[in-house]
Amino acid sequence: MATAAVRAREEEEKDDIPFFAPHEKVYPRSVKGPLRRLKWAVLIACLALYYVGPWLRWDRGPNHPDQALLIDMPGRRAYFFNIEIWPQELYYLAGLLIIGAVALFLVTSLFGRVWCGYTCPQTVWTDIFLWAERLIEGDRAQRIRLDQQPLSLAKAARKSAKHAAWLAIALATGGAWVMYFNDAPTLLRDLVTLQASLAQVFFIGLFTATTYLLAGWAREQVCTYMCPWPRIQAAMIDEETFAVTYRDWRGEPRGKHRKGDSWGGRGDCVDCRACIAVCPTGIDIRDGLQLECIGCGLCIDACNEIMDRVGRPKGLIAFDTYANRAASLVGKAPHRRFLRPRTAVYVAVLLLISTLIGVSLAERSGLEVSVLADRNPLFVRLSDGSIRDGYTLKIENERAEAAVYSVIVTGLGRALIHVAETEGPPVPAEDGVTLAVRGDSIGTFRVYVQAAKVGGPETPFTFMVRNAATGETAHYDATFRGPEH
Repeated sequence: MATAAVRAREEEEKDDIPFFAPHEKVYPRSVKGPLRRLKWAVLIACLALYYVGPWLRWDRGPNHPDQALLIDMPGRRAYFFNIEIWPQELYYLAGLLIIGAVALFLVTSLFGRVWCGYTCPQTVWTDIFLWAERLIEGDRAQRIRLDQQPLSLAKAARKSAKHAAWLAIALATGGAWVMYFNDAPTLLRDLVTLQASLAQVFFIGLFTATTYLLAGWAREQVCTYMCPWPRIQAAMIDEETFAVTYRDWRGEPRGKHRKGDSWGGRGDCVDCRACIAVCPTGIDIRDGLQLECIGCGLCIDACNEIMDRVGRPKGLIAFDTYANRAASLVGKAPHRRFLRPRTAVYVAVLLLISTLIGVSLAERSGLEVSVLADRNPLFVRLSDGSIRDGYTLKIENERAEAAVYSVIVTGLGRALIHVAETEGPPVPAEDGVTLAVRGDSIGTFRVYVQAAKVGGPETPFTFMVRNAATGETAHYDATFRGPEH
């Protein structure tokens, strides 16, 4: 009976355990050291690039935007300094995204999640939000005490000041992002004079709210639960990947240490928990590589500081590989092996895609041609017995200045060509017609091709369009349709 009662009590205690554990707020402590200085340098560089980017100017001539980095949605163009991307050239963007993904795979396979720890936007803005929080509320111990205090005027003032600073940073972030889609000086003037459009205000508000929520409130939860990369990275790393590692072969058995005590029979870890206190996700790196670890290495700075205090060698926590850890356990010397099959494949893919994009940009023409044949009617038989087909010819002039093009038709023998927008009779196809197109625009023309005789219901031929000034030439293979007999 007693055993049954104990079991019943244990079952009741299990029922009291919540299915979802409550969130425990993380209070990262500030830390000094080379990795923290590196994070500050990377943070400042990233923020400078982001906030200064929309204000960079690039002269493209009259009637063209002079913003160096601009995605012009109404004009359907993307400008990157001297490169202008048209809507049908989105494969360049796809290529850049592939390069970014493969580069991320390469960096992760070499150094773990350094992207997450140093350059991820979530990390960058969380760092700047934490800086503002420490500036107003104090470091870890002060923030914990402040949250535990009952609400007072002083506490409300500090909390209000912190959230005001967060909103100011978030507003600057949202405004800067929208400036990449609008002329920055014009947008700033419209915002100041309350003349900005509803769409501009909406997107600034949207990005302000998401920055405030993700960097101010969600923080490490974004990295742990929302971001898919922690789950994907396991496929990128191997035993030769450098990651933040606790060298348990040197640190265990851990325990408190007093000045003057012997280090014999024990490890170097004094169980001070400094590595946990500075971790932005609140994990214990001594438990091994974990999903929540973003690879920032701040625990390395914290541990090295403690090692200096207790007179032990630095590097109890360090960037190291699993292979080196295994080698150290058996007394072998550590080694570094950066070139491996997977890294060689990543480098090869990066070089291949980068070369293809570079060659494509170098050989890129300012002229594109497309032809659409009429569907109804497919052809017309004229009174003299010849056949006439209609086409919509589009000439894309990607240059800033207007251009004159000659259009000829080859492959149909003694054919004639006529442009509906021009006056006069059809002219010989081999002589062609002359068409003008404004700069940075698409000219659309209604073209008729007439042939006295065709070899069947479908005869292939070619439109050839040539820029009279530059000599650039574009070809388009089309089909001339006629009766079966």
